[in-house]
Amino acid sequence: MARQAFDTLRALAIASQALGFILIITLETVLGDAARPWQGATLAAMVVAALWIALVRLYRRNKARKAMARRLADDD
Repeated sequence: MARQAFDTLRALAIASQALGFILIITLETVLGDAARPWQGATLAAMVVAALWIALVRLYRRNKARKAMARRLADDD
């Protein structure tokens, strides 16, 4: 079985989501009901991070496709 390369974006996505959930739980524990606005802000930051990571992944994938198409066109 071929070894897969380490996917930095996947690790970043997992780490950011884990950190966000830990922060949400910690806020609830420390602040109680006053944590709601901060939890909402944390959730919004998690969504923004996920969208950013998805856009970077799409950009890299399209860049790789264009490079492959150029190499194939040069070989012909």
